Amino acid sequence: MEVKKDISMKRNSVNGKDLQTIIEFIESIQFGSITIIVQDGRIVQIEKNEKVRMK
Repeated sequence: MEVKKDISMKRNSVNGKDLQTIIEFIESIQFGSITIIVQDGRIVQIEKNEKVRMK
């Protein structure tokens, strides 16, 4: 017997605060990366690594 998972009925989802934090990080850096750490289907950590380019 095969059990199918319905993606639309996931119990875990991204909340508005996490989404807003990610958007703010994206808007605030010119060069760098944003890492989202997920554990058990939930965001547990968001990291921002910014690079400063010297001319």
